[in-house]
Amino acid sequence: MVVEEHYSRTKGQPLRTVKTVLEDIVERIPVERFRAISLTGTGGKLLAELLGGKFVNEIIAQAKAVSVLYPEVRTIIDVGGEDSKLILMDYEEGNGHFKISDFAMNTLCAAGTGSFLDQQASRLGLTIEEFGQLALRSENPPRIAGRCSVFAKSDMIHLQQIATPDYDIVAGLCFALARNFKSNIAKGRTLIKAVSFQGGVAANLGMRRAFQEVLDLAEGELIIPKYYASMGAIGAVLMTMEDRGFHEHFAGLERLEDYLNHHREARVSLEKLSLSEDHLKKSEKAADMPLRAEKVDAYLGLDVGSISTNLVVIDENENLLSKRLSKRYLMTAGRPIEAVRIGLKEIGEEIGDRVNIKGCGTTGSGRYLTADFVGADIVRNEITAQATAAAHF
Repeated sequence: MVVEEHYSRTKGQPLRTVKTVLEDIVERIPVERFRAISLTGTGGKLLAELLGGKFVNEIIAQAKAVSVLYPEVRTIIDVGGEDSKLILMDYEEGNGHFKISDFAMNTLCAAGTGSFLDQQASRLGLTIEEFGQLALRSENPPRIAGRCSVFAKSDMIHLQQIATPDYDIVAGLCFALARNFKSNIAKGRTLIKAVSFQGGVAANLGMRRAFQEVLDLAEGELIIPKYYASMGAIGAVLMTMEDRGFHEHFAGLERLEDYLNHHREARVSLEKLSLSEDHLKKSEKAADMPLRAEKVDAYLGLDVGSISTNLVVIDENENLLSKRLSKRYLMTAGRPIEAVRIGLKEIGEEIGDRVNIKGCGTTGSGRYLTADFVGADIVRNEITAQATAAAHF
């Protein structure tokens, strides 16, 4: 019986996160009442040493929890923030026990994990909760590369530039991850039903739908455990309870706290980078072209990239009118039109009544979409634009 369940993101600080959670628990439940503490996962071994606990391999822990709580399951899909796992189970006739017949994990890459979805949700300005709900609205998810986060990002940028709705893009990402799991981790293995989908990513409704469709599962053949995020922890506890030879007691938090306060990893740093004296002198000499009292003819350039959006205004002599006023660098944040709108609004408020814009050009991955909205005179790819500016200056 699960008395309490805590799900906390480690955010790169697993030991401190564990300490915070345990401090909350021991405030309400005295340390003496804990007969043992069990740990699994990538940080489990070190924590087991510091807390006086038993470390259990995460594959075994996941399988143990499922075999006890959901004995009808034959295939386990576990997708967390760091890795993805496939576990195939066999039922041993006669003794009622399960054994692991096969398992596979992803390589050390964000593609195919919860981190992959977190990254893309962040680019779209969505929380991961909004991401999952939004994906359910899509009726025709577009095809997005799922084997590599870089390729997925390129596909997303293309879809955004042709004004694909957000709900279609996020659904496409969910299906990309599910297809990647089937082809890259399952690798032709037969996934016997019923299938348990667990790990933190199982909270994502879009991923549930994607696995159901990609694996061609009927209603009831995809099981989402009640404690989907904690199945590894439950399995670790069950394994410890069965280990009659384990007699360690929870040692409390003192050793963990001491480790956090005093342990330091050896680091080797490189020298700090700095500009040379020659470059510093050139920077001091570079002067802004002051804006005159009367209106001047000027030209607007927009570079709309996947990461950043840049806007500049130059005069007829090809001088930047004022570095402070007529230049903007903004994060695109998955919203190219919004970034352009903000940049134009800010420049317009500062110099709009002092210039006549005689022409406009766009470049970058969002050049065509932006050109349609602002009425650009020319559209050029970024290779041509970068080369032209470099050769000129």
